[in-house]
Amino acid sequence: MGILDIITSGAAFQEIFVLLVAWLIAITVGIVAHEFMHAWTAYKNGDITAKAMGRMTLNPIAHFDATGFLCLLLLGFGWAKGVPVNENNFRNIKKGRIWVSLSGVLINIGIGIIFSMFAVLCFYFLDTSILIWNFVSMLCYYMAAVNLFLGIFNLLPIYPLDGYNFIAAFLRYDNKFCVFMRSYGALILFIVIIFSALFPAYGLGQLMSWIMGGLMVGFSYLFFGIGG
Repeated sequence: MGILDIITSGAAFQEIFVLLVAWLIAITVGIVAHEFMHAWTAYKNGDITAKAMGRMTLNPIAHFDATGFLCLLLLGFGWAKGVPVNENNFRNIKKGRIWVSLSGVLINIGIGIIFSMFAVLCFYFLDTSILIWNFVSMLCYYMAAVNLFLGIFNLLPIYPLDGYNFIAAFLRYDNKFCVFMRSYGALILFIVIIFSALFPAYGLGQLMSWIMGGLMVGFSYLFFGIGG
């Protein structure tokens, strides 16, 4: 869901305002956490490139990419400025590539699972007819949904996503899959994004609905013995 989806949702102005603020906070936290973890993990594996360029920071401005943010607003899909990594500085190149590629995904999925739990608790305990509690509830929901989406999306084995980098860590540079993805990955990714935006019932949005629904049902059962 992008900003245009929220604005054109037909909700009251007050509700739209709450949704927009919650969504913007969630997407900022998700992207900054993802990029920071890439930089921090690279640093821990011996590469100071990102730190030296000011990217090992929680400051959103350092990770801002204008085109990626515009696409995020319009389509609900976007990207941040890529973290610079020099793999030759890793103490162990294979290990470094694996952990750098996984770190951003893992932090997003971790945040998503935690806030899925909070979203369930909000549903059962907060009176969302009160503005502040509605905001807290929606913030928890978006923190869960956005971070889970970022984590799952980046696991796709398509260049230049983290899923591709993880697989490539185990393959030779001239492997046919790697060569193909470096040549056509950006095009494939563009097609996936456009397809998901135009056909949300069949794209990544539907997958995320299943995952979010499963987590929230699971936490409902865990806390309250309610399976649906």
